Amino acid sequence: MSIHQRRERERAERHRLIIRTARELAEAEGWDAVTTRRLAERIEYSQPVLYSHFAGKNEIVAAVALEGFAELAADLRAVVDKADGPVAAFAAAAREYLAFGLANPALYDAMFTLATDLPFGRPDAPEPLKEAFGALAGTFAQVAGEGDPEAFTEVGWASLHGLVTLARGGRLRPELEQERVELLVRRLLG
Repeated sequence: MSIHQRRERERAERHRLIIRTARELAEAEGWDAVTTRRLAERIEYSQPVLYSHFAGKNEIVAAVALEGFAELAADLRAVVDKADGPVAAFAAAAREYLAFGLANPALYDAMFTLATDLPFGRPDAPEPLKEAFGALAGTFAQVAGEGDPEAFTEVGWASLHGLVTLARGGRLRPELEQERVELLVRRLLG
């Protein structure tokens, strides 16, 4: 292995370490706790080393979000592939989306609520973002009926996002979680 290859490998490892540490810190203490100073202390590199990888916190949040989109896409594909038919796939995707959002609050915030420069809904969107939305949209489009599949997907996604947000805020009764998902699926499918 050449010196250049070794340096590139080490740089890539540092990059992954920064992302992983930011995510762990955010999940443990919230995104306000994620500062370049705290990250530098945790990974035992100087702040200039961090800035050689990311221009600032927004870029770190975006990198964490992209990781999350890749994970969400894989999770959605896994449950959809096991489902027996489009209606079951739609229900499974809805349940998986909710479970993902509730299990990973800081990651979900990075993906959907914190400000980033990620280009949503545009051709230049990063591949993990396209894959996650594609997994959701492809499943939802199969049950959209005669309506516009994109509009149906947006309404379904907005409904799921609302359920995640309200549940995380303690504004929904936990014991009704399954009933809410079933009701949402039935109502959206008519």
